[in-house]
Amino acid sequence: MNRTFLLLASLLLNVASARADDGATLKAGVFDPPRAAPDFALPGSNGAELKLSAYRGKVVLLGFGFTSCTAVCPITLGTLAQVHKKLGAQANELQVIYITVDPERDDAPRLKKYLTAFNPTFVGGTGTDTQLAAVRKDFGIAAEKVAGPMAATRIRPSSI
Repeated sequence: MNRTFLLLASLLLNVASARADDGATLKAGVFDPPRAAPDFALPGSNGAELKLSAYRGKVVLLGFGFTSCTAVCPITLGTLAQVHKKLGAQANELQVIYITVDPERDDAPRLKKYLTAFNPTFVGGTGTDTQLAAVRKDFGIAAEKVAGPMAATRIRPSSI
């Protein structure tokens, strides 16, 4: 994999975090000490089982969020869609995977509709609370529900 390509992807994630308008920040995550990213199997937005290992050999940009997010998630996904387009033929070496932190609302069809609006190659993952909690734990992601007015619920995921 081309180091410049990896650097570009990392830089663009940082740009996306700077554009977030609700004060939340995103950060790129690393495993220290370095190790292989943990594999997982979840129902995918494409109707197939989503396994991280299926994308071995590609640069995978793994994000956690939810479809009713109004600030950081769409800004980040929009930025990644622009990156994907600008990469041209090299975009075949990139896979965006978006794992929901809100399985009560985000089933596979909803994730597909949401992600396709940004880029049809983006793939989402959902599952049970237990399945998703295990994936978040493996990647060091925390998510909490925050009650809002009139029974509205907001979810705040951390980021890697």
